[in-house]
Amino acid sequence: MDPALILPPSPDRRWTLAKQIGVNCGVARFWGMDDWWEYDTLLRTRNRFEDHDIPLRVIEDRPPMTRTVLGKDGRDEEIATVKQLLRNMGKLGIDTYCWVWTENPVGVVRTSDSIPDRGGSRQSGYDHARSQQADDHPEAGITETELWENLEHFLTEVVPVAEQAGVKMALHPDDPPLSPVRGVPRLVTSVEKYERILDLYPSSNHGVTFCQGNFAAMETDVPAAIRRLGDRIHFVHFRDVAGTPESFVETWHDDGPTDMRATVEAYHDIGFDGPIRPDHVPRMVGEEDRDGAHAGYTDMGRLFAVGYMKGLIEQTA
Repeated sequence: MDPALILPPSPDRRWTLAKQIGVNCGVARFWGMDDWWEYDTLLRTRNRFEDHDIPLRVIEDRPPMTRTVLGKDGRDEEIATVKQLLRNMGKLGIDTYCWVWTENPVGVVRTSDSIPDRGGSRQSGYDHARSQQADDHPEAGITETELWENLEHFLTEVVPVAEQAGVKMALHPDDPPLSPVRGVPRLVTSVEKYERILDLYPSSNHGVTFCQGNFAAMETDVPAAIRRLGDRIHFVHFRDVAGTPESFVETWHDDGPTDMRATVEAYHDIGFDGPIRPDHVPRMVGEEDRDGAHAGYTDMGRLFAVGYMKGLIEQTA
């Protein structure tokens, strides 16, 4: 396993921290950048990572895909952009693409980012009853059948390009993993749904981002799910939640209900040697300077999570 950290495309304090804590590879997200999938932008980004001795392994950002998910006019142009991204990743040796499906168009939904936890740290969480009090999303009329058809079309178009480029596509679960959310159905909500999606286009390049927190929220046995999906797991988000799909909080990595050592042992058992990064950490005291950071992506909790994760990996090696 290759301990990783999600980083911006240009060096800053987080890049220095990543090197200091022994992170082996980088995961890029292009906050606020346009047309980042073009070759020259990816080339410069890849080279910045390489120049700082942090090999870039994963792109965890997505060109616009809402028209593709909904089957609307303009989806051919969106799909062409995804193909362009995959081809450019292949040319540059960036081997894993983390993507989402019915997270479009509603997105990741949380109802709180300030739930008190140990020592005054603050968790994020989700309450479905409160979320559903909002008006339905404007695209609430789409059906689950249409979403499945649109997904099959997308995979038929894109997976062959990933195969040619040598890029692993790693589909992230819906977050929260339930359906519908604000009137829009979601598909990527269970191990069984994953198996159906993988069967839509069987290919070793079409696989899974195993986000442990989402699988825990699915109320499944997380180590068993790792073994069940096996070599189709291309990328791991190391995190945990307590609760159900309808009501959960995102926990400290050492304080959730999942046996995290057992998950690392399961990755060893299936021969997983890809990138694994911590995800969705509580906000700690003194992090007011990061008020603009997305919930779960402040720095101090991620440093703790990397150390905890690396310790488990070394124990089970």
